[in-house]
Amino acid sequence: MTTAQAPPLNDSASQVDKSNSRVREMFRQIAPRYDAMNHLLSMNIDRYWRWRAVRRLNMKAGTPILDTCTGTGDLALAIARKAPEKVDVIGSDFCHAMLTIARDKRPRAQSDDSSDQSDISSDQSDDSSNQSRDSGESAARVSFLEADSQQLPFADNQFQCVTVAFGLRNVADTDRGLAEMTRVCTPGGQVMVLEFSQPRMIGLRQVYGFYFRNILPRIGQWFARNDKAAYKYLPESVGQFPDGQELADRMTAIGLTNVRFTPMTFGVATIYEGFKPSDTQHAGQQHADQQHSNQQHADQRGDG
Repeated sequence: MTTAQAPPLNDSASQVDKSNSRVREMFRQIAPRYDAMNHLLSMNIDRYWRWRAVRRLNMKAGTPILDTCTGTGDLALAIARKAPEKVDVIGSDFCHAMLTIARDKRPRAQSDDSSDQSDISSDQSDDSSNQSRDSGESAARVSFLEADSQQLPFADNQFQCVTVAFGLRNVADTDRGLAEMTRVCTPGGQVMVLEFSQPRMIGLRQVYGFYFRNILPRIGQWFARNDKAAYKYLPESVGQFPDGQELADRMTAIGLTNVRFTPMTFGVATIYEGFKPSDTQHAGQQHADQQHSNQQHADQRGDG
């Protein structure tokens, strides 16, 4: 596949303002139309992206799951519909207005699920082995909590999976957000990021960039009306956010292992996943590091 070094989606030299106060207020203003706007602008493909992400989660019974920057709760509810029994799903976000909508969705989860499945009717036969309950019961296991993803109010090693969908790029400090997700994940558990990314193909990247910079903000401004800056922020934030190998490298630097990423829809969105080292792996790495350090000291003494 041919790639191009095209200009980023945001060619401005100034950094996007991702301060907590700015981002919280922006999402407060667009919250009532957030879901409809996303489905429209993505031509409903965002549902498929979430569906793909949920299918990649290694869920098992008994241990809770956390969805950070949950927004209006779409991913948290989708996870709950597929999770094994006795798994609680918590969605956290620092925008109260978005969480209000998320909580209102819980009684509608069953009808929402049926509509989602009609959109994604293929490749469902292998789900018969999944031990999930019906969507109505699953939705009852979801709770929503107001919390900053850079300071999660949870103990270490608490969640078997920690996810974020289209929210990490809104966090002021990307590495801190990843570090918090990793901290609260259980050893051996999974950290997953679903985020917009930039296509690499020549031609497609340029067309997509033009749409993102010029068409999408105008549609968003007409639809949102109450905050014209919100959908100008979207291409700016995507353009300045690390994607592809760069984000995978950051996840590895945080301490995750087996990090991989899967572009979808020609690279418009990407799933990133990594695993927190188990206690055994951590102990083994410490032992290897100590051996390496001892060898370095021995070499230094020999050189002296």
